Amino acid sequence: MTPTKHTLHGKVIRTMVGQDPTTILSTAQDSVQVTFAGIEGDHHAGLTRISSGSGHYARGTEIRNERQVTLVSVEELADVAQKMGIPDIQAEWICANLLVEGIPALTQLPPSTRLYFEGGVTLVVEGENPPCTGAGGSIQSHYPDVEGLTTRFPKAAIHQRGLLASVERPGTLAAGEAVRVEVPDLLPYQTFTEPENQS
Repeated sequence: MTPTKHTLHGKVIRTMVGQDPTTILSTAQDSVQVTFAGIEGDHHAGLTRISSGSGHYARGTEIRNERQVTLVSVEELADVAQKMGIPDIQAEWICANLLVEGIPALTQLPPSTRLYFEGGVTLVVEGENPPCTGAGGSIQSHYPDVEGLTTRFPKAAIHQRGLLASVERPGTLAAGEAVRVEVPDLLPYQTFTEPENQS
């Protein structure tokens, strides 16, 4: 395992389950059961998922599920709401599973960062959760008198929408738990120029 560069500490404010695959909303619960497939009852749970066709794989291709759990932060949601000119954005409106507090720049945590929760669950960061108009539309529905929120959200929330994570160690995860974040000591990728053909 890569050596740790930084250790951060935060707190779980809310745990949520997205039970209805037809909506982007999730529902707060006092605690959630976490398996190797994700959060029990959540429609994003699973060891694999079906590609939407927006990445490297054709629509319908079965691939590893790198978005078993989604995380957002109190601080980043407040900042995005301020940029959009609205009072707040609730984590449940944008299908989050965990709302955490106290972790600076949560969305910028690099892949392979590990989150060790007080109750024993461990999550591994897979990458940033890109902001989309689907989440923007959900926010818009809560502020019908404010125009343009659907399309403004993706711009306002870039690099602040939260993270996608997979489960490394299952267990029970509850609101109020402390979380220790171990950021790996990663070298920045150095680009290079291929040598010209020698003739």
